[in-house]
Amino acid sequence: MPEARIPRYSIYYTPVPEHPLTVAARTWLGRDAFAPGTGASPIAGEAEMISEPRRYGFHATIKAPFRLREGTSVEALERALRGFTAKMPACPIGPLRIDLLAGFFALVPAEPLPTLRGFARRVVEDFDVFRARLDGDDLKRRMNSRLDEVEMTNLVAWGYPYVADRFRFHMTLTGRVPEEQRPAIRARLQEVFEPYLCEDYYVDALSLFVQEHRNADFVVRSQFALRTGAALKAAV
Repeated sequence: MPEARIPRYSIYYTPVPEHPLTVAARTWLGRDAFAPGTGASPIAGEAEMISEPRRYGFHATIKAPFRLREGTSVEALERALRGFTAKMPACPIGPLRIDLLAGFFALVPAEPLPTLRGFARRVVEDFDVFRARLDGDDLKRRMNSRLDEVEMTNLVAWGYPYVADRFRFHMTLTGRVPEEQRPAIRARLQEVFEPYLCEDYYVDALSLFVQEHRNADFVVRSQFALRTGAALKAAV
């Protein structure tokens, strides 16, 4: 099968579909990753700016998109996720704030929490057995001059530059915003998201997203609760 037609999977954090933050993100991005094909159009004048986060769906990356290693299956990956989350406690995030990261806006923890980095590293390492290694052409395509030596090493080892010490929890809201537009966009984001930022958030579930082919949107295939006592649907 051509590489462009091979599905990719990712392990993300996103609140449950009915959470007010998820609803606000659905309004902002104009797409619901839990219900493919539904959602309003992006807010007028902001469609181009949110095209990339819209395609990936509202999330924080825990394990970045990957193709399955030969001999594994998505059903085995889901069984492993179910077992992992059944024994792992939820990881604190705390309140959120809007921040500018390398030219794009995202929601980040109001205060840095080292436990988040350790949690993400555990997921990256435990589930790497399911990831197909990047071949030479794929690796070359993903490399760019902005990566430093550590990030290049991470890309080769884990398929993603921003893991371990380079991991930063964030939920992307825009693509790169021109400097002159940033004050207005920040004000719009405050208007949409400010009511929901003070909650004491947790990574209380891991979601398995799937991209069926290279040009497809990412959608939620299944969501698994960590140990908080709350029950979530095992399949969405």
